[in-house]
Amino acid sequence: MKNIIEAINEKTLVFDGAMGTTIYSKGVFINTCFDELNLTRPDLIKEIHQGYIDAGADVILTNTFGANSIKLKKYGLGGKCKEINTAGVRIAKEVAGDKIYVLGSVGSRLKLGSIMTSENQPEIEESYHEQIKTLVEAGVDGIMFETFFDLKELLLGAKIAKSYNTPIIASMTSRKELETPEGLDIAKALQKLDKSDNIDILGLNCTIGPHAMLSAVKKVIDKINKPLVVQPNAGSPKKLEGRTIYMNTPEYFTTYCKHYIELGVKGVGGCCGTDKTHIEDMAKAIKAITSSKKKIEIIKSESVDNTEINVTPTIEKSNFAKKLFSKEHATTIEITPPRSTDLTDVINKVEQCKKAGIDAINIPDGPRASSRISPLVTALMIEQKTGMETILHYCCRDRNLIGMQSDLLGGYAGGLKNYLIVTGDPPKLGNYPDATAVFDVDAVGLTTVVNNLNHGLDIAGNTINPPTSILIGVGANPCALDFEKEVNHFYNKVKAGAEFVITQPVFDTDSLMRFIEQINKDNMSIPLVAGIWPLVSYRNAMFLKTEVPGVVVPDSVIERMSKAKTKEDGIKIGLEIAIEMKEKIAPFVQGYQVSAPFGRVECAVEVIR
Repeated sequence: MKNIIEAINEKTLVFDGAMGTTIYSKGVFINTCFDELNLTRPDLIKEIHQGYIDAGADVILTNTFGANSIKLKKYGLGGKCKEINTAGVRIAKEVAGDKIYVLGSVGSRLKLGSIMTSENQPEIEESYHEQIKTLVEAGVDGIMFETFFDLKELLLGAKIAKSYNTPIIASMTSRKELETPEGLDIAKALQKLDKSDNIDILGLNCTIGPHAMLSAVKKVIDKINKPLVVQPNAGSPKKLEGRTIYMNTPEYFTTYCKHYIELGVKGVGGCCGTDKTHIEDMAKAIKAITSSKKKIEIIKSESVDNTEINVTPTIEKSNFAKKLFSKEHATTIEITPPRSTDLTDVINKVEQCKKAGIDAINIPDGPRASSRISPLVTALMIEQKTGMETILHYCCRDRNLIGMQSDLLGGYAGGLKNYLIVTGDPPKLGNYPDATAVFDVDAVGLTTVVNNLNHGLDIAGNTINPPTSILIGVGANPCALDFEKEVNHFYNKVKAGAEFVITQPVFDTDSLMRFIEQINKDNMSIPLVAGIWPLVSYRNAMFLKTEVPGVVVPDSVIERMSKAKTKEDGIKIGLEIAIEMKEKIAPFVQGYQVSAPFGRVECAVEVIR
């Protein structure tokens, strides 16, 4: 097994969740020495470790956070430091085998609010030597200093640990104000750790929940060079019938962990209040989106030697294409394929859109990796039964490259002219967590495939004549956490042959305008269709904010939606927000894609009217 420093630089690692609060949840009294359980209840500690490994953790921490002579003294266990630490490592390694990293957990010697002085430093140094020497000799893969608030003490501990020639992770905690308890800015604290030769990996953990931790990550990630591990609490603790409860759900926790990864964090795990359900949900999502599978490289070809192949100009590819390049706004409404074989309701909704003068119907491909009737068949049936053009979302998740090319050719032969090429949500973000994903290519690669088909070449380089004349659309997220990365990814899609773009639902118009200004500045603009989602309730707004990848709902919008007292109020306020947004961005976009929340086509039509 590789050194953990090498491993974390190569891929994102999933760390385990809380030990202390999980022990507490098992009915162990709070005044118990949790570290001594390595001796008195080893099966309980082993069960917790095994739960995290089964959940998908790549790294587990020994139950030794407070197993030092200073902290053990108050339990009358000062002389059992070596025995407790050795047992802690043995238990962890028994379940970890040779595929899971075991880190020795080391906590502060100081009480919150106290500092290291010349008087207490000798005792602190001695206790570090004793614990760390024991952990290393017992066979840990590294030392993790957890939940430190005193920078001076942490640097001392790291220096001592490095003398035992082992990898070092140094993790600090922060208050909600993103400062240490002593008032030091958390970014400055991590910068000091980043400069230390005794520290290999940095960390942020404990005290704050997923949302506040996101702010901390944003504050520090660009100011450090070493890998960063992030382990938030499961929200703020609540007292319930004498017990301390952390209220954040695994889904909420996972949503923020994905954001950390997007920002560049290399390791994610949980602290107080998180358990194996949080780690399992997060691990599935993280491992799906950070898959190291190598994509098939597709070479773009603008033309072939055969002069008899006629390439269709973009504006002539479909009625929707003509509308995009006109002075009017193109309009499209998103209708999701049903979870049944009956398309009657879908056809009726499309007829409503047709009467309202909508230009095209958007058909999502497996939204949030759920199982529905084939979007390709849905699109074909809509066009055949209503005459309405569709924009078929086509993702790279479910089919290999040969299957995707067959679908593209077959759909085009059936009359489908407009496609939105997307990478797609991993199945582990959806309703079928054990399904596998293919992802031979991403959206850039598949855009290249379609562009080549439009120029008379298939994926093997064989001539296709007549070529396809597919209008190629791609997605973009103006609110992406890593704006520069999103813009560069979009530019690669344009270079691959994208002809129009549809954005994620946008609730922050400033972010959309920033995106438009940037692509115009770089001469990379193509017709832009803005995604608009008419909210119907406060709950709907919160779901989009916390659960839907890529969607950012500002607090100002949440506040407006919270004022809805009835179902009708929610719909009314949501429509007002959507219409205001549409009017504000009108001069800068070429069209609108309006979602029909919960199938409410009338809401989408009202926004466009």
